[in-house]
Amino acid sequence: MSGHSKWATTKHKKAAIDAKRGKLFARLIKNIEVSARTGGGDPAGNPTLFDAIQKAKRNSVPADNIDRAVKRGSGEGADAVNYESIMYEGYASGGVAVLIECLTDNRNRAASEVRVALTRNGGQLAEPGSVSYLFARRGVVEVSKTDALTEDDILMAVLDAGAEEVTDEGDVFVIESDPSDVVAVRTALQDAGIEYNSAESEFVPSMKVEVDKERAEKVLRVIDALDDCDDVQNVFSNVDIPDAVLAQLEEA
Repeated sequence: MSGHSKWATTKHKKAAIDAKRGKLFARLIKNIEVSARTGGGDPAGNPTLFDAIQKAKRNSVPADNIDRAVKRGSGEGADAVNYESIMYEGYASGGVAVLIECLTDNRNRAASEVRVALTRNGGQLAEPGSVSYLFARRGVVEVSKTDALTEDDILMAVLDAGAEEVTDEGDVFVIESDPSDVVAVRTALQDAGIEYNSAESEFVPSMKVEVDKERAEKVLRVIDALDDCDDVQNVFSNVDIPDAVLAQLEEA
């Protein structure tokens, strides 16, 4: 089974809520700024920036906001930014592992926010290396499912581009590859006329912890609290929420 978790549906629903309250917009803008700072402000020569801009556009971030973010990231203007990437490790309820990826201009603030979000919701910080070994950096490309698009169509398009696995995750197909091949996979989809939702490098768990409804609620409470931290960019988890439990959560 793919490292992409079954709670992808829950994440997508939460992303829609985040967009309404501006959280998602802020993260997408920060992603653009960091991509421009590390690889330059020209999307044609900076694939990471290209993908960050495309993701922002797909989530309806205004073009003016995107342009200003590129300029800030590439050092233009008085409000140029300089973010630091920090990874924290921790546990949610029942031994579920979490990796917390932060982009921040204040390391002390980020550490404090992450610690408080974990401890107030039944989680805890972990020592460096005690959780990260459970995850591997992978290239992950998502494609929305349509009646006209099959898993075989995607396989044919991306197999020679380095794709290693294509899985059906309900609303989307998820393509996994080595992180170095994510741009080639995305390009192969474009060449085949297949639209993609996102193309990025993620931490995918090598083993998962299956949870019941009660533990799922506790784990998601920790993840929600971390997501609400301004400096937190991504939260990766090895939680496995079965379909039946997801259905119970949606009914609650």
